[in-house]
Amino acid sequence: MKVILDSQQIKQILTDLAAAIVKNTPQDLKLAVIGIRSRGEIIANRLAQALSDKLDTQIPCGTLDITLYRDDLNDPQGDAQPQVRSTEIDFNIDDKIIILVDDVLYTGRSTRAALDALIDLGRPKAIKLAVLIDRAGREFPIQADYAGFKTDVEPGKLVQVNLIESDEKDEVFIE
Repeated sequence: MKVILDSQQIKQILTDLAAAIVKNTPQDLKLAVIGIRSRGEIIANRLAQALSDKLDTQIPCGTLDITLYRDDLNDPQGDAQPQVRSTEIDFNIDDKIIILVDDVLYTGRSTRAALDALIDLGRPKAIKLAVLIDRAGREFPIQADYAGFKTDVEPGKLVQVNLIESDEKDEVFIE
């Protein structure tokens, strides 16, 4: 196990991501943050709070469950039943700049599923992808608009994000 980010680095990355989003978003446009379950949800909450602090206004934040949009849902080799949880977005996404948040961008499959799910909910002005970790190895032509940390981890290795809210400490490591 090799730790690549500690709690202070994660905190700094989220501060930097918020600053980049504010810098690249016209002030007259409405922002909202939506996190992909489960760790994207936690990161989204932290990012929405950082954006709210920077912009001195409450930025809405929601959670998106992509289980039913995954392309491996009916995998004949799969033996596990998917756990469907709720999508919790209590605001209208129409005409907003949606900052879609995930912990790790790797193949692009989760992001593709999230885009499909979001489009079923409304018509945002734009969707921008923000990730804590941008890992090489795309299978889809999807790129992060905002990436906290880029790494080139060899196939077969796992990038694991631990967060205090779910794992009792903040760190990112490779196993």
